[in-house]
Amino acid sequence: MRLPGSSAPVDWLIVGLGNPGREYADSPHNIGFKVADALAARWDLGRGRDRFRGRIVEGRAGIGGPRVALLWPQTYMNDAGRSVGPARGSFRVPLDHVLVVHDEIDLPFGDVRTRVGGGLAGHNGLKSVRAELGSPDFARVRIGVGRPDSTDPEIVAGYVLARFREPAAEVAALVDAAAAATAALVLEG
Repeated sequence: MRLPGSSAPVDWLIVGLGNPGREYADSPHNIGFKVADALAARWDLGRGRDRFRGRIVEGRAGIGGPRVALLWPQTYMNDAGRSVGPARGSFRVPLDHVLVVHDEIDLPFGDVRTRVGGGLAGHNGLKSVRAELGSPDFARVRIGVGRPDSTDPEIVAGYVLARFREPAAEVAALVDAAAAATAALVLEG
């Protein structure tokens, strides 16, 4: 028996981190949203609905693949956990099957790496998710967007919130690579 308002279980909750609003759409900080968009298209999951302070879509990761829910938190990056926590609870997803896709300034542009747990590298979106989930032991796809030549927080924030400096074709290739890495993690473990 399901509790009122709960959702059917899914095998994976995939969270694309970003900020809502057109002004952030083409920024490095929103690459998680772009990867979630690419996965929704790849797996033909449709448009989704508003729920859990975000936009969510459910379905199968390919023909016969695991059941997934893709979440685009609409809370702004620093409060993403307020969307992720309730979604995880409703779908009853084990912590190691929560997969957060995010920008990583400590990786060169174009690098894509996966991991479970570990440090948060000062990423406020990850800090919020960790606080809400109670642990950093969730899976991650880290997408290298490079870093400015400064550690000044205002300069770093300006860098990740501004438009990509790289050509659109290179950004599209990075999104495709990150979507492929995410799909491989979900489909192959």
